[in-house]
Amino acid sequence: MGRKAKLAVCSLNQWAIDFEGNYERIVKSIKLAHANGAAYRLGSELEITGYGSEDHYYESDTLLHSWQVLAKLLQMKESKTMICDVGMPVMHRSIRFNCRIIYLHKKIILVRPKLTCCNDGNFRELRWFAPWFKQKQTEDFVLPHFIQEITGQSTVPIGDAIISTKDTCIGSEICEELWTARSTHVAQSLAGVEIFTNSSGSHFNLRKAHERVDMVLSATSRVGGVYMWANQLGCDGNRVYYDGCSMIAINGDIVVQGPQFSIKDVEVEIATVELDDVLMRRGNRSSQAIVSAQENDYPRILLHDFTLCSTNSPINYELPLTPVVNWHFYSPEEEIGMGPACWLWDYLKRSGQSGFFLPLSGGVDSSSVACIVYIMCNMIHKEVADGNTQLMADVRRVMGSNSYSPSSAEDLCSHILTTCYMASENSSTKTRKRSNDLAHRIGSNHIELNIESVVNAVIKVFTTVTGLIPKFKARGGTQTENLALQNIQARIRMVLAYVFAQLMQWVKGKPGSLLVLGTSNVDEALRGYYTKYDCSSADINPIGGISKTDLRSFIYYVRNTYKIEALKEIVEAPPTAELEPLTEGEVTQTDEHDMGMTYQELSTFGKLRKISMCGPYSMFIKLVTLWRETCSPSMVAQKVKHFFVSHGINRHKMTTLTPAMHAENYSPDDNRFDLRPFLYNKNWTWQFREIDAKVTKMEAGSKTDVTATKVHQE
Repeated sequence: MGRKAKLAVCSLNQWAIDFEGNYERIVKSIKLAHANGAAYRLGSELEITGYGSEDHYYESDTLLHSWQVLAKLLQMKESKTMICDVGMPVMHRSIRFNCRIIYLHKKIILVRPKLTCCNDGNFRELRWFAPWFKQKQTEDFVLPHFIQEITGQSTVPIGDAIISTKDTCIGSEICEELWTARSTHVAQSLAGVEIFTNSSGSHFNLRKAHERVDMVLSATSRVGGVYMWANQLGCDGNRVYYDGCSMIAINGDIVVQGPQFSIKDVEVEIATVELDDVLMRRGNRSSQAIVSAQENDYPRILLHDFTLCSTNSPINYELPLTPVVNWHFYSPEEEIGMGPACWLWDYLKRSGQSGFFLPLSGGVDSSSVACIVYIMCNMIHKEVADGNTQLMADVRRVMGSNSYSPSSAEDLCSHILTTCYMASENSSTKTRKRSNDLAHRIGSNHIELNIESVVNAVIKVFTTVTGLIPKFKARGGTQTENLALQNIQARIRMVLAYVFAQLMQWVKGKPGSLLVLGTSNVDEALRGYYTKYDCSSADINPIGGISKTDLRSFIYYVRNTYKIEALKEIVEAPPTAELEPLTEGEVTQTDEHDMGMTYQELSTFGKLRKISMCGPYSMFIKLVTLWRETCSPSMVAQKVKHFFVSHGINRHKMTTLTPAMHAENYSPDDNRFDLRPFLYNKNWTWQFREIDAKVTKMEAGSKTDVTATKVHQE
């Protein structure tokens, strides 16, 4: 015993095409890993470019600048005694690959391309990269001339190989390769690999952390070994958020858990592991030894002069092993609070703006957004109080002040968040009070205004042109008039939101403008239950990928955790847009009545449509069974039809959705995630006819069964 290896996994807040910033964060992580005695430093997928560079991968500039960054990294003195593993795109034989560059000081050991590209959901890797199909094969890769001058190498191996040091064997696996049916680490383990490295660009989804941890634990439990998993962190400049969670496991146990949500730019986790424990575990499994004896070997890159474990050093024997830890999983409510909060902060500090503007109606959705910003302020205040100087510099830059220091989360919120209650004649005193109470509690800069004069001015223009005065349905108008009058109010709020967002900092004598925050949830987007270009139209939307059901649970969580009593009335009130006249001062319009379905039903429709890939007929078949205790087949058919008609009519709204942080796999965002048409035949003629025929058979069969039962009883 005594082959102790000190390993480092890094989560970096990389930004697409920010070569300068990405380089600086990589350097910082290398220095931190080296200072802590690590012998292997692993970073996230495509960390030099930032994972989400997308069509920038087509540009020759991207390839050039990647090699330029690598040239500087190769010469760092820290890499003399530590293997460094960084990610970047590489062009070989006119084919672009997603690669790992594994190197020691001024020497590239291996260019390792990704074997399996991710090409579903939010990912389009096959648009830019080809997989390396030549398993267990390498070729010669000709280095750029300026890299040759640094390394003294004209060519280096590129391909599917493993690295053998004097004391162990290391194999690479890149993100998606862990998730496939033929995970790379299995074959590598049979070739004697003891340390598996996985560089990932795995995005945040609600309730997803369990999947990653289970995959890593399963991998090391089944074949034995040490698994290093490094994931990107932060908003890469797009709709997804990378939530870190870097980890190191050995033989089915986690020994290092990196933070899932962090507002630091660089997170480095270190673990000391005993490699002889891997040897002993495998040696006790004769079946694994028999399979290994039959396996064809990998090409091996031999490092004759490098010892990962430094077993000859007496200090090595004194190194304490990193103890096993129990992974701490956040609840969905905690994930909703911290994930979007980190995404918002990244977006704000990189946008050049100086805060957020939020139309705060006093309902669950807008209140959830306000609470997320408040949680963001809590995270920042805590981190600054702990001495994070880089974060303090970012805060001051956003504030436009060289001396500002937040005294509390509420103090920071008063500078960053402006909330606004926009009342009309249809607004109730209850929602006004709820909005004001919440704003006062979290410390936001709160404004109250009345939009009625602007609404009347718009109607007056219409009346001047047409000679007609539209009326609400409650006052004798048609449905067409009713909808138009609601939409006028909603769109006026969007216009005023942008006016105040652009000018409020000027009013205060401060630089910059405010980012307008959207407040529509994933279910409303799916149903199309919002006005095109109303307050759902904003700069960014932190809850656009979260269901109404989850947001209600989130509000309960925030109320209990942060002692915000103003949230009690908000979460207990029925959701309403307050766009129709009040009855004796009370709201009679409710969202679920208007939609013709509950939010819980909407979530179910969304999951079946997107995740289970159901059309109208197959959705009906599934729901007949799922809802059999509460709905007859004809009732289920009516609900399914109503959903698809509503969805088909409103699908065009998906083309103008405010960019929202992805959080659910049934997101209808057609810009990135849900690639389906936006113009449908809303009658779904063939599909609905098949549903009707099935209903007839089912209900006829049900009547026959009842009759037969009665006859039998008589």
